[in-house]
Amino acid sequence: MIKKNILLPALLLASVNSVVPQNNSSTNDKNEEDQRPNILFILSDDHTSQAWGVYGGVLADYVKNENIKRLAEEGCVLDNAFCTNSISVPSRAAILTGAYSHVNGVYTLSDALYPEADNIAKRIQDGGYQTALFGKWHLKKEPSGFDDYLVFHDQGEYHDPIMKSSKNWIDDDKGRQGDTIKGFSTDIVTAKTIDWIKNSDKDEPFMVMCHFKATHEPWDFPERLKHLYDDVEFPEPDNLFEFGPELSGRTFPGQQLENLGQRWETASKDPASWWTVYPELPFSSQGLEKEAARKKIYQKLIKDYLRCGAAIDDNIGKLLDFLDEEGLAENTIVVYVSDQGYFLGEHGFFDKRMMYEESLRMPFVIRYPKEIPAGTRNDDIILNIDFASLLADYAKTDVPVTSQGRSFRNNLKRETPADWRKSMYYRYWTHHDIRPAHMGIRNHRYKLMFLYADRLNATGSQKESKIPSWEFYDLMTDPNENKNLYGSPSYSHIIDEMKKEMIMQRRRVGDTDKENPRMAEIMDQYYW
Repeated sequence: MIKKNILLPALLLASVNSVVPQNNSSTNDKNEEDQRPNILFILSDDHTSQAWGVYGGVLADYVKNENIKRLAEEGCVLDNAFCTNSISVPSRAAILTGAYSHVNGVYTLSDALYPEADNIAKRIQDGGYQTALFGKWHLKKEPSGFDDYLVFHDQGEYHDPIMKSSKNWIDDDKGRQGDTIKGFSTDIVTAKTIDWIKNSDKDEPFMVMCHFKATHEPWDFPERLKHLYDDVEFPEPDNLFEFGPELSGRTFPGQQLENLGQRWETASKDPASWWTVYPELPFSSQGLEKEAARKKIYQKLIKDYLRCGAAIDDNIGKLLDFLDEEGLAENTIVVYVSDQGYFLGEHGFFDKRMMYEESLRMPFVIRYPKEIPAGTRNDDIILNIDFASLLADYAKTDVPVTSQGRSFRNNLKRETPADWRKSMYYRYWTHHDIRPAHMGIRNHRYKLMFLYADRLNATGSQKESKIPSWEFYDLMTDPNENKNLYGSPSYSHIIDEMKKEMIMQRRRVGDTDKENPRMAEIMDQYYW
C-alpha cells in the first residue's frame, strides 16, 4: 500500500519549497483596495474542453454555452491549464492541497483526503472568510475547512440525490446515509449555493465551492433538456475510427467506445445489473459493421453528454444573474473549471486518465472585473496545484502547508513572470492493461510519456505488469496526437533532452519513488 502522506517530511518540504516558488503574494499593488474579494469556485466533473465551445473543436457550433461564453467574454480563458493526475479524486485533492499526488497521499480513485490534511478552505477560513461547499466531494472522508457543507454520497445521483452534512456525516465506505433531496442534482447544487450566499454575513467575504456531478457518466439531464438535439447528427473527430496502433503507433488499447456500447446494452437488458442508470435506453448496435457501430455509440454519447453539459450552462447563468441582482458581481471572483478533461470519441476512446490532450487539459475560465481584463486568453502552463495559491493570493491568506503550486494572479493581468514554468510534469498511478500507469512531461510544443506499466502497490490496480513503452508527440505538427514519433531519428535529440528533464522534474517536485524500489528497477532497465 502506498503511504498516505498527510504532511511532507520537513527536509523534503524545505527542498520542494526551495525550488518551487510559493509566491502567494503577487507583486503588491499599492493601489489595491483593502476589501477582499468573494470567491465563487464552480467545479464540474469531466466537462471537457471539446464541449465548452470557447475552445473550438468539431462540437463548438453545437454546444449550448451562452453563460460559459459570457464568463469568457467578461474574464480570461486559460488555454494551457492541465491536471497533474487525470482522475477525479486525485485532481480534486490537488486543487485543495496545492500538492501533487505523491505529496498529498491521494494517488487513485480508491484513496481519500483525510480531514487532518491542510487545504485551501482551511487557510481561507482561518483568514476570516465564510466558507461553504455544495455538491460533489468524492474524497471519501468528511470535508474540513468549511463552515457549512452539503455533499453527495460518493459519486452522487443525477436525480433525487442523497446528500450529507455535518449533522449526518458518515464516510462513504461506511454506508449509504443522508437526506434525499428532490430534484435534478445540478439545479440543487446551484440553489443551495445561492441560498447560502443570501444568508451569509454581508460584512465578511465568502468563498463557496459549487461542485456539480455533471458531466460524469451516465451523462443524465433534466426533463427540460430532453429534446435538445433531437434529430441532430454530430460531426466526428478525425480519429474516431482509430481501432488500433497500426497507423498511430499508440502503445496501449485505451477505453474504447465499444466498451461503452456494451454497458448500454447490458443496462438495457437488466437495469439493476449496472452501477448506474443511463438515460435514453434501450440501446443496441448488434448486427452493425464496426464503423457503423462506433458511429452509433458516438452519436448517443455526444447527445447525452451535451444535454448534461447544457444543464451546467443553465446553472452558471443562474449564479451570474444572482451575483448581478445582489450587487456582488464586481467584487466576486468567479472560477469555472473541470477537474480534468474527457475523451469524446477521439482515438475511438471515452473516459479520461491518459496524458493525451483531451484528458490532460482542464478547461478554465475566471472573471474578476476589478483586475482581470475582459475577453482575454492566457497560454501559460497552469496546473491544478496552482489553484490554491491563486485563491490564497486573492484572499491574502497563507497557502496550505504542503502546497507546491504558484499563484498565477499576475499571469491573468498579462504580467507573466519571466521565470514562469515552460513545461509540466504528470503522473497517473493506477495500472491496467488498457490504461497503463505512466508519467510524462509536456511543454508548449512537445509531449513525452513513459508508460512504466506497473502497479507499484497503487490501490485499484491490476497485479500483472506489462513491458514499459514510450510515446512522443510534436503538438505543433500533430495537435491531435495521431502519430507516435518515439524512435524517430529526427526527434532523437529532443527526446533525450526531455528524458533528462523528466528526471529533473521528478526530483524537483519530490517524486522520488523511495518507497517503491521496483521503480528503480524499471527505470534502470527501460528508461534509457
